[in-house]
Amino acid sequence: MAFTPWYKDMAVYHIWPRSFCDGNGDGIGDLWGVLSKLDYIKSLGVDAIWFSPLYPSPNADWGYDISDYMDIHPDFGNLEVFRQVLDEAHRRGLRVFMDLVVNHSSDEHPWFVESRKSKDNPYHDYYYWRPGRIGPGGKKLPPNNWTSVFEGDAWEYDSQLDEYYLHLFAKKQPDLNMDNPKVREEVKRILRFWLDMGVDGFREDVITFISKAPGLPNAYPRLPVANGLRYYSNRPQAHDYLKEFKRDVLSRYDCFVVGESPMTDAATALRYVTEGPEQVLDEMIAFSHMEADCFMTDFIRRPFNLVKMKKAFSSWQHKLAGKGWNALYIENHDHARVISRYGSEKYRVESGKMLAAMYMLQKGTPFIYQGQEIGMVNNPLPELEMYKDVQTFNTARIASKIMPKKKVLELIQATSRENARTPMQWDDSENAGFTTGRPWFFVNGNYHDINVKAQEDDPNSLLNFYRRLLSFRKNNAAILRGEYREYIPADKNFYVYERRHFEKRVLVICSFTAEQLRFNAPEDIDLSQWELALTNYDYSFTIGNGFTSRPYELRVYTMN
Repeated sequence: MAFTPWYKDMAVYHIWPRSFCDGNGDGIGDLWGVLSKLDYIKSLGVDAIWFSPLYPSPNADWGYDISDYMDIHPDFGNLEVFRQVLDEAHRRGLRVFMDLVVNHSSDEHPWFVESRKSKDNPYHDYYYWRPGRIGPGGKKLPPNNWTSVFEGDAWEYDSQLDEYYLHLFAKKQPDLNMDNPKVREEVKRILRFWLDMGVDGFREDVITFISKAPGLPNAYPRLPVANGLRYYSNRPQAHDYLKEFKRDVLSRYDCFVVGESPMTDAATALRYVTEGPEQVLDEMIAFSHMEADCFMTDFIRRPFNLVKMKKAFSSWQHKLAGKGWNALYIENHDHARVISRYGSEKYRVESGKMLAAMYMLQKGTPFIYQGQEIGMVNNPLPELEMYKDVQTFNTARIASKIMPKKKVLELIQATSRENARTPMQWDDSENAGFTTGRPWFFVNGNYHDINVKAQEDDPNSLLNFYRRLLSFRKNNAAILRGEYREYIPADKNFYVYERRHFEKRVLVICSFTAEQLRFNAPEDIDLSQWELALTNYDYSFTIGNGFTSRPYELRVYTMN
């Protein structure tokens, strides 16, 4: 996609703007706050910033319902301060990526407002408007039996038009009809607007959903969430449209594009990221490694399964090897905090360091989500009514049909993506230094202990480990370019893999348990010949060709 492979060497810092830093004291994170923290971001050793949506929005899905694709939400500032952030980021050597959300818009976008005025309105075909069906007894039914990801049925009725519109997500997020060439031209106009301003690329939201099957057929068996997925996920036309965007716009700029694709495996991702004439995305954001403690969705919880997680990571490492490039992450705005899921709050620092190295030393571009670098954890709110997110509400609605209210609350506390959306914890002053006003959402009460300021001058802090880790990665050819080989894949406690580039080798050993267990090096590894480069404990020694692991111990060895 890009003219040069600079994206293969970079690390990206992901900002969810509403909760990052408030610069004007109104309780909401904004671009003035980002400006004040650019030196901090640069100090981590990252190379780029990805902003979750900054556009005007009614916030039905906190910015992922866009009412104007070419402006900035007043909560965050305006185009003038955005240009200032862009210029100052570039001055520090930081690239800037925007979130592109074109599977759907807001129902308050002018296109949709026009589309619902009449069936012959020029904008009517910008969306999926369809007449209903007549069911048993003459009952009026939606056009098909699809269900949304966020809010019940995937169709919403408009009595004035006597038609339904499709929304795969919230009711206020009508799906754009990408089959309409005029809609694709609008997308190109959006891309050019931001690229001409100087933005360096895009993260494209649920981009593999942009094509729907002709006729929009019913799907069976009917599922309560995302029923119909097979008829709108990874259809051939999605690749065609992305190829058109690349041909007409993206190929004319030195930019980076990463796509988000729920429920997509590595083999399917290769359709988009295989390097060559058919490549339409630089990388794909996968979900499979985030399903090690659930089944398909956070709603169906299971005990953490390390073997399942390793299998997911290794599948992408092996199948993309020599063909495409991986996007590496363990936290973002759509998941609960990973230490609370895959690590241990009791051993927060140890497991946080281990998890960081575990994913960042694989082959690909690492993404770091705000607060991850200081070990922020879940913030279980005591009442359901305190939550704010449409996905949380939908999970609670479905769960309440089969669970008592107490169990529903426990489910939400553990799984809600709002755990990752609590305000960033900068220091131990009021509101964690996030704002001088009243925070828009609840600050985690542990901010007195977990904050940036407390970790800045502590050489053993998680924050400073992230800095060392990013520096180690950037200066190690085996990490940047090396092959990936996993050892003991069936082991339920250790994740062990090697990266190798010619004679440079890196061995990564991660314990995923609080138990002290004997670790024996693989048969063809002699630890006495390797040098310990990174660890999460003050001292490390071996007994024989192995060691007794401490809780969530990490060891990274190198050999030339």
